[in-house]
Amino acid sequence: MNTRWRVVAILLVLVNLGYFAWSQGAFSAFGFQPARFTEREPHRLDQQVRPELLQIRKAP
Repeated sequence: MNTRWRVVAILLVLVNLGYFAWSQGAFSAFGFQPARFTEREPHRLDQQVRPELLQIRKAP
């Protein structure tokens, strides 16, 4: 039983390290990169359709 929890803990640490490396762009050479490396704000602003129609209202 003790060995099972140790394996689970090691797997969780490895998954977290992998996610951290991916989020920092470590795998971008292999084509695995988060969206923020390919989509920058000016490009996203150009994709907006009629943003002046957006209205922020208080909840009732």
